[in-house]
Amino acid sequence: MDSLAAGPGTGPATSPLPVLRARKSVASFAALPKDRAVVMGILNCTPDSFSDGGEYNSTETAIAHGLRMFYGGADIIDVGGESTRPGAQEVDELEEQRRILPVISTLAKAGALVSVDTRHATTAALALDAGAGLINDVSGARVHPDMIALIAQRQVPYVLMHSRGDSRSMDSLTQYADVVAEVVQELSAVREKFYAAGVTPENIILDPGIGFSKNAEQNWELLANLDVVTAMGNKVLLGTSRKRFLGSLLTSAGKAAAPKERDDATSATTALAAAQGIWGVRVHDVGASLDAAKVAARLLAGKRSRAARLEATQLTDAGSQ
Repeated sequence: MDSLAAGPGTGPATSPLPVLRARKSVASFAALPKDRAVVMGILNCTPDSFSDGGEYNSTETAIAHGLRMFYGGADIIDVGGESTRPGAQEVDELEEQRRILPVISTLAKAGALVSVDTRHATTAALALDAGAGLINDVSGARVHPDMIALIAQRQVPYVLMHSRGDSRSMDSLTQYADVVAEVVQELSAVREKFYAAGVTPENIILDPGIGFSKNAEQNWELLANLDVVTAMGNKVLLGTSRKRFLGSLLTSAGKAAAPKERDDATSATTALAAAQGIWGVRVHDVGASLDAAKVAARLLAGKRSRAARLEATQLTDAGSQ
């Protein structure tokens, strides 16, 4: 799909549009919203992702869905060509690139800010050349030195996610004395490698890695203590969307809720995290989380408004004495 015509279902007509509908786009990372949590839409160009594997497994369907999220208000479209669900098989880099590069190029030309979800430095470099604006890497402690060198060379935003092991081993690596403290410690150790290579703090985004080498109780502990992660001083991205711990919470008649039945719970975590001042969320259902982020932002604004008014009153009272 080389043209910028929107795919079926992305516009008011039932057939592809000859010209993309205009939307006030975010042309750069620096121009992202500062008054609310950023919403990153998930675009899995894979046959085996846990929630929507196979739905967007062609270039055409992936572009169409990416455009739907873009027009629906997503601040960033996160494009990935390799499933990172527990037990997933690794994907050859050439296959990963075949899946995602045409999608990234078209969405970037449409005006979307695109993130590439990859562990591979070669894929990341090609994605940047195709128009991506940031890198989202789930490697954690296993980050490749070539990826560190690439981020230092290109000086682009990079999501550093906490994880242990790989997709096949991570479920067996959930031993923590204090998951919050240890996630912070392990993130800090990897972050120092980027700093040592010359990457600036502004370009590091931390992700506590919900669901990656963590069980349900540990996920909830992290969610309840996001302030400890944000205290590290970097932007923080949260990815809870449709994950297993939400399905377990919503168990009915002994059966966990299916992935697509977890969107309401996901938007609740968005609101709670955004109310803690988190920088962004990575979600499947863009509209619901965008609304949740706006509600949380208004809540924080109300809190700041009262604090400012009380401070002004105290200053006035002090001046009249």
